[in-house]
Amino acid sequence: MTPAVLVLAGPVTREEATGLCDDVRRLLEATRAGVVVCDVGGLGPPGLGSVDLLARLQLTARRVGGRIRLRDPDPGLHALLALVGLTLDTEGQPEQREPALGVQEAVEPGDPAV
Repeated sequence: MTPAVLVLAGPVTREEATGLCDDVRRLLEATRAGVVVCDVGGLGPPGLGSVDLLARLQLTARRVGGRIRLRDPDPGLHALLALVGLTLDTEGQPEQREPALGVQEAVEPGDPAV
């Protein structure tokens, strides 16, 4: 299934964040894809408002059994998310716990069991 895309343009007020959370919930329920791609390229300079918005969107998605994935995040936003401990998937990067494409795990004879 192709995930829905939600374009975020900022700055976003608290009232707008509530509406965006409702949008994420509706998109997840309508598409059943399990993920909503959030295009964050238009959010502007990264700040705590962006972190708060993304945390709310992820929490909303988790509550209905889904998640969000970021598209076009600013490198500063990645750093800020890491600083506050919020890890979100980004388009073009391997998902957590999945090896990158083309990576093969091999076992050499004589390697100890892990």
